[in-house]
Amino acid sequence: MTKQQAEARIKELRDLLDKANEAYYQDATPFLSDKEFDEKLKELDALEKEHDLISPDSPTQRVGSDISSEFETVQHPVPLLSLDNTYNEDELNDFDGRVKKILGHEDYEYFVELKFDGASLRLRYEQGELVLGATRGDGQQGDDITRNIKTVRDIPLRLSGDYPEVVEVRGEAYMEREAFARLNERREEEGLSVFANPRNSTAGSLKMQDPKAVAQRPIRFFAFDLLFEDDNDTITQAGKLELIYKFGLPGNDHPRLCKSIEDVHKTIQEFDELRHKLPYETDGVVIKINQAELRDQLGSTSKFPRWAIAYKFEAEQATTSINDISLQVGRLGTITPVAEMEPVLLAGTTVKRASLHNEDEIRRKDIRIGDTVVVEKAGEIIPQVISVVNPDRENRNDEFQFPEHCPACESKLVKFDGEVAWRCVNPLCPPQVRIKIEHFASRDALDIEGLGESVADQLVSEGLIRTYADLYELSTEDLIPLERMAEKSAQNLINAIQKSKEQPFERVLYALGIRFVGKTVAKDLAKAFKNLEKLRSVSEEELLEVDSIGPRIAESVVNFFGNEKNSAIVDRLFSYGLQFELHEQEQASSVLDGKTIVLTGSLPSLTRKEASELIEKHGGKTSSSVSKKTDFVLAGESAGSKLTKAQNLGITVWNEEEFLQYIGER
Repeated sequence: MTKQQAEARIKELRDLLDKANEAYYQDATPFLSDKEFDEKLKELDALEKEHDLISPDSPTQRVGSDISSEFETVQHPVPLLSLDNTYNEDELNDFDGRVKKILGHEDYEYFVELKFDGASLRLRYEQGELVLGATRGDGQQGDDITRNIKTVRDIPLRLSGDYPEVVEVRGEAYMEREAFARLNERREEEGLSVFANPRNSTAGSLKMQDPKAVAQRPIRFFAFDLLFEDDNDTITQAGKLELIYKFGLPGNDHPRLCKSIEDVHKTIQEFDELRHKLPYETDGVVIKINQAELRDQLGSTSKFPRWAIAYKFEAEQATTSINDISLQVGRLGTITPVAEMEPVLLAGTTVKRASLHNEDEIRRKDIRIGDTVVVEKAGEIIPQVISVVNPDRENRNDEFQFPEHCPACESKLVKFDGEVAWRCVNPLCPPQVRIKIEHFASRDALDIEGLGESVADQLVSEGLIRTYADLYELSTEDLIPLERMAEKSAQNLINAIQKSKEQPFERVLYALGIRFVGKTVAKDLAKAFKNLEKLRSVSEEELLEVDSIGPRIAESVVNFFGNEKNSAIVDRLFSYGLQFELHEQEQASSVLDGKTIVLTGSLPSLTRKEASELIEKHGGKTSSSVSKKTDFVLAGESAGSKLTKAQNLGITVWNEEEFLQYIGER
């Protein structure tokens, strides 16, 4: 390659990587995989060195930045460097060879931890109090997001134990897979763009302007490093992890001390198998020299420490073809395009369908029927189309044309301001009616046993119901003619419908399917306004006085009850005897009054929900994280870091039997 050709390729790579950095850090919409980015970066680095064309503004010389003009910028006292990445054993052996060469001996250990796919954070504690939370930014400075950080329940506002005057904490914010999946489902239902992966959802959530909105996002945190003003160069990484637990911070669940690079390779293999069973996304492992004094000898480059490296797992991907693009109608009328694919094995399951989310996403990726595509499981849960294979080939099908009318009821579709989704606004659209009824009858709503998807579909298709209020007009005679519905099962369903009238006010509110009103918000609304009459008459301003209620929710609640059709349905439900008034739960005892209990692991007979209800029934409350304010930990099988942290803090740990005996339920 001539120097002129190299200059052209360097410019092309720099432009691409700058755009990729902006998409990844600023917009939370990555278009390159981590591996693709790293490959392009290595190509650029090699070309710059070979042709002596290194520039200070090159992506090879900078840490990607998430600094925003919307937050104050803070300087990091010690740079937050990124880690060099490797994807194979040979490169890892090369790293070990460099360590050995610089140190001149082999008397060192490696500390291996799972690498979370999240957002790096810096926390500062003074006199034990949390005074600052910041993003990594460009490594030298980051955004001050302290107000948002304080809403993350895993992060203690005050340290526990015997702590120094100043403690700097480095850690990772993340979302668990199921929480990420639920968040995207809600966003898709609400007509909003979905997050590409848990990392982007976490980073995007932490940069929101309203701390109340941040508090509603399921953000978790773990700490992986500590820095002190009086630096102790004898403390090991293993020792730091012990201090992390003693200070009341969550730490890594699966640390491993390795005596050699061979042990590291074995650990990587074990972790590669383990990652599929974990509740959170991990994209590799971090390998660090354990001894602090050796880290000082090894030093750092301008971008990376020489004493640590990240080993990245291969993403779970597969190639298949798109046979068709179908359209689904959601509970709130959202039209979601779905890729109907040739079946393909992916992450242990056969995948036939993948959400394409919305029209904009199809256009951005240029996805067409007949294309061969790469699919991956986002957060290893949700199949998604990553890219088209050979998009420049001849004889591709025409671009997919999004319809103007609802595929189910032929109503004209609309797109609201600020949304990316097309919607059907016909409240009697059959799929919407069916899904609304399913939601109304779901376990977390009115818990109508026997009223699942198939029965709901039959009730709607046979014209027996048009709204969920019609359920209370049904008789056994109406139900018996339905498929697989004998007299006994028909009577059981009628009984379940009648029993649903006993469900409390907050469940009824959730069952109504008000946009943006989930279980937690429904409970908060019930507590704040006590009854239906009051709730129907409140203004947006009054709603905004409730801690968990933001402008979108307030507007949605007012609009729902202001709609004549909705109001008529609610009136009918009231007349049928559903609970539209809050009845404070009578405590069974006060044995847990003022006590905070943390649940972890799988209990032998109690579900997490049942255990929480028992705790509240006896006067206690639950918390998601262990701190010095925790009174007890209720631990079951496969309890992780919460149990370890509780033991380090000297907190009493119960098994299920001990818990039940304590509250007098056994």
